[in-house]
Amino acid sequence: MFAEERRQKILTLLHQEQRVLAKDLAEKFMLSIDSIRRDLTIMEEKGLLKKTHGGAIPAMKVRQAPQSPETRYGDGSPQGRAVAKAAVSYIREHDTVFIGSGSISYVLLALLPDHMPLTIVTNSMRVAEELREREWIDTYFIGGRIKPSGNITDSLANEFVRQFKFDISFATGGGVSEEGIFVATPEVAAFGRSVSAVSRRRIGITTHHSLGNDGFAKVGPIEDLDLLITDEDADPEAIERIRALGVQVIVAQTENS
Repeated sequence: MFAEERRQKILTLLHQEQRVLAKDLAEKFMLSIDSIRRDLTIMEEKGLLKKTHGGAIPAMKVRQAPQSPETRYGDGSPQGRAVAKAAVSYIREHDTVFIGSGSISYVLLALLPDHMPLTIVTNSMRVAEELREREWIDTYFIGGRIKPSGNITDSLANEFVRQFKFDISFATGGGVSEEGIFVATPEVAAFGRSVSAVSRRRIGITTHHSLGNDGFAKVGPIEDLDLLITDEDADPEAIERIRALGVQVIVAQTENS
């Protein structure tokens, strides 16, 4: 079988199953794992897939369709919960924290310590509603035009957020790589830069699904982060490219892994 024919079969299998493992492909095509990894690397360079630890997943588009509310504001994946749990461990009593509207940001809320006094600022109606009855948390909601998603990221929001100073802000996006943090629109990117500018400590949170990907609108360079937390399924090469830029990367272990 020619190499191009094999790669086409790998791509077909990937579209069917949404994930392939290098060891399984090596057995299927009776090749070494190193040969399969070279195939996956070549295919990734062509934008056909995204390599992960041990295999590959489908390539992500520069702009992703928004997740449904049920997915965006759910309990999160085991990897997402592991990242969120590690992120919450950096919060201390009486901290002022910015938590945005990303799906992994929402997972943080369920993991916040009970009765720890905090001030939380958010631009997400869903986050604010979730925190509203926690009397030990002072919740501030960013003002501006409310989008259908329930989030606020317009010019008014940019002016509003500059009135604050945060001990910690949590940053995420549809793409996080050595090139930077990427989100869906320039408006959201501009708001992210405003949050970063008033934060003493900036912690990036992302799962392996987004790590190593670029995107449409850049919030800022990855070096703006003081710390990046991802999960154990993240591509080791993507992690090392970020660490090479001087960014500390924490790999959160999934429970029962």
